[in-house]
Amino acid sequence: MGRGVKEDKTMPKRGSGCFELSVIFLLLNVSGFVVPVTGFSLKYCRISYNVAICSGSKLETVPQDIPSTVNGLDLSVNKIKKIQASDFKTLSVLTQLDLKRNSINQIAPGTFANLISLKKLNLNNNRLVQLRDDLFDGLSNLTELRLYRNHIKAVASTSFKSLTSLTFLDISNNQLQQITLVHTILQHLPNLRELVVKKNKLSTFHSWELTNSSIKLASLDLSQNPIAVFSITADVFPNLAWLNIGDSSTKLWMKWDVHNKTFLSRVSTLDISGLRITSEDMETLRDTFNSSLTSLRMNAMKHTNLLAVINISCTIPTLSALQLQLNRIFYVHSNFFQLCINVKEVDLSNNLIKHIDDQAFRSLHGLRILSLNHNKLTSVPGDVRNLPTLEELDLSKNNISTLKCNDFAKLTKLRELSLNQNFISALQECVFEDLIRLRVLKLQNNTLSKLNGAFKKHLPNLKQLRLNGNKLEAIKRGEFMGLLSLQNLSLHENQIKEVENGSFIGLTNLTDIQLQSNNIRKTALDKGGFNHLLNLIRLDLRDNHIKYSDSSPLPDPPFSQLSRLETLAIPGQHSRGKSNLPSNFLQGLTNLLDFSARNIQLLSLANETFNYTPRLQTLDISSNDLKELSPELFSPIQSLKSLYVSRTSLWSLDFLIGANLTKLEFLQARNNEYSILTEKVFNSTPALVYLDLQGNSFTCDCDNAWFKRWALNNTQTQVFDAYNFVCNYPPDLKNTKLLDLDVRSCTVDTGFICYISTTFTIVLFMVVSFTYHFLRWQLAYAYYFFLALLFQTKHKNKQGHDQYDAFISYNTYDEPWVIRELLPKLEGEQGWRLCLHHRDFEPGKPIIDNITDAIYGSRKTICVISRRYLESEWCSREIQVASFRLFDEKKDVLILVFLEEIPTTQLSPYYRMRKLLKKKTYLSWPRAEEHPELFWEKLRQALNSKEDLGDNRFLLVDRP
Repeated sequence: MGRGVKEDKTMPKRGSGCFELSVIFLLLNVSGFVVPVTGFSLKYCRISYNVAICSGSKLETVPQDIPSTVNGLDLSVNKIKKIQASDFKTLSVLTQLDLKRNSINQIAPGTFANLISLKKLNLNNNRLVQLRDDLFDGLSNLTELRLYRNHIKAVASTSFKSLTSLTFLDISNNQLQQITLVHTILQHLPNLRELVVKKNKLSTFHSWELTNSSIKLASLDLSQNPIAVFSITADVFPNLAWLNIGDSSTKLWMKWDVHNKTFLSRVSTLDISGLRITSEDMETLRDTFNSSLTSLRMNAMKHTNLLAVINISCTIPTLSALQLQLNRIFYVHSNFFQLCINVKEVDLSNNLIKHIDDQAFRSLHGLRILSLNHNKLTSVPGDVRNLPTLEELDLSKNNISTLKCNDFAKLTKLRELSLNQNFISALQECVFEDLIRLRVLKLQNNTLSKLNGAFKKHLPNLKQLRLNGNKLEAIKRGEFMGLLSLQNLSLHENQIKEVENGSFIGLTNLTDIQLQSNNIRKTALDKGGFNHLLNLIRLDLRDNHIKYSDSSPLPDPPFSQLSRLETLAIPGQHSRGKSNLPSNFLQGLTNLLDFSARNIQLLSLANETFNYTPRLQTLDISSNDLKELSPELFSPIQSLKSLYVSRTSLWSLDFLIGANLTKLEFLQARNNEYSILTEKVFNSTPALVYLDLQGNSFTCDCDNAWFKRWALNNTQTQVFDAYNFVCNYPPDLKNTKLLDLDVRSCTVDTGFICYISTTFTIVLFMVVSFTYHFLRWQLAYAYYFFLALLFQTKHKNKQGHDQYDAFISYNTYDEPWVIRELLPKLEGEQGWRLCLHHRDFEPGKPIIDNITDAIYGSRKTICVISRRYLESEWCSREIQVASFRLFDEKKDVLILVFLEEIPTTQLSPYYRMRKLLKKKTYLSWPRAEEHPELFWEKLRQALNSKEDLGDNRFLLVDRP
């Protein structure tokens, strides 16, 4: 430590560093034993779009393995009876919770305390009897609560205390008997907008029992309650716009008592269906809503003079919509709507109407919507032609069999016409000629077998045409050429066999055509019937009879002109025997995103099949006999995100290894033949988030050890139904669960190995450190000792005379003295043969070999010692090899010549060790300055002497 520098007591002392380093290594070892994060494999649920779906799993308790990051949880249709306080404690980001159709009769206090983000809670169809204090504590952000069809009889005063954000509440179909219970609810719900209390046991409705102050309710449903008295004595509903008090189950006549006509002045929709109401009460009711009502529903008015209440209602000047369903009307006579001059919408559905007077709608000058569906009409009512403002006409589910040319005459403003589910067998060319603004035409589920040119000239603005469920057998050329604006054409569930070339000519705006469930064969496709659908986006040909016997390329691929097609479906072709798919079947479909060829009995797929669909994202080839798939098949479709290969008899999923499907997110591979899944398969699909292997059985041994650990621990890929994977081998584990397999014996514990190896490294490091600090010189000496021993083996059997009299060991800095003083005297005057580095070492030979050969090839070794010499590594090695001859050959060949005075303290342990062995032949040049001739004589005598260990005659200076 430098002068003037104080000791830093915050720094570790020497020696403590090793201990602290050891502690760090040990802590790193312990981290290897940390339990991994739970993966995506759930026992009873699956996750879709961040919603955990556990419905229909026969659960009796809430699963505890739901990831805390889901924002939706569906536990509907199970057998849960009790909700525990800990069931949802980790789901703080949950926004939707569905618990309907269970058997819940008890909810523990604090159950919802941690669901601070919950927006929607569904408890419909359970067995709750009482809502206890603070039941919904913690749900301050809840906006929608459904309690339909429980057995609720009592509500505690603070049950809804926390629901300050609630806007919708459905507590219908329960056992509430007094409106005061509803008051208990409403007092804590300042933001409630919709309240549904239908089908309880409320016998009266008095506003003062509900609340004494104004509330923000906009919608109130009190239907299906036995209400005998409806009384409002204060303006408590200033924002109410929708009111339903219909479908009363009481046999009494309802008493209507609204003290002030302004109390319900904002109600625009009123439903009084099924009420027993007199004409006088109807007039009172009319006066109450005279300034605001726009829609009135009077369905199933069984014990009421319907005609009278209709005419009273129609005197409300603002009334525009009238619904009269389920009133068992047989005949609509001329004065039925006599006073309904302002009505724009009439709904007469679900009656028994057979006839309509030709003047029945004469007063409805501005009628826009007329619904007559589900009646007994046999033809289009003649009075319809007198409704020039009509925009929507629904005649579905009647007994109409024939359409005449003038049935829709003058309906130039009609936009939607529904004639589905009748008995129409044929069309006439003129039947739709006046419908120039028609956008939607529904003719499905009739008995149409001929179109007779009905769509060749007319309906220029039609966008949607539904002809499915008829008996069409062929599509003739130009059949739809007048439908220039058509976008959606439904022709499924017919008997179509022929699709002629030019069948769809003129349909340049068509984007969606449905041709599934017909009798279309490959010969129909060969005619080029789809060539004119240049803007088609979706084409459905499933459940037909398309079959190809081989994969040879077609001369005219059927979809070569459909470059904008995005979805093509051909699954479920009904044909005998196995089939193939032509290698260029998809030629031209450069923008195809979704292709389904499920269950068409394919034997193979040519590697070129998808060369024409570079943008494909979803591929379904399930339920075929493919057995194996080539990785090259997927090379052109690197954008694939979803792949379905279930029930294809695949022996393995190894095709994924070379397929390079790096964007694949969804893989369904159910019911196949493979039993082992390797790590390489899933390493090749780095984007996979959902894996469905349901219905496979697995080999339960170490071959699947990796897959078991991966299914449990990976946090990216959800392995659907993994906990139900069963074993098929070995026999003693058959039908056991794969995830119950004990795989500890299958692999070495990596953490334990790391612990042992790191501990060993630490110990070794410490041992080496201590050894180096205290024994480094002894180790160095031992190193050279054994090095010399190695070379001794090489030289001990050599025969013959020594090559040199002496080997001169010196440092480069002392070379001038050796050249000027030593060589002239010993070689020039005395005639000795000397060995020197620069002159006698063999070029290219290892230095250590040259040194060893020189020392063992010389009788003596003269070490010219100086301070530079002691610092030289090579000089140190030379003196050590020479010293070894003392042990090896029992010869003391070493002559030490000191060129300068060196204190004993500076001599290394090597030289002190020699002194311990034997004091012998030490010469000092500085002390021979007065008698140099004596120095050279002593050196000559030393060179001439024998190597006897007992010879001490030539001591000039004894250096202790």
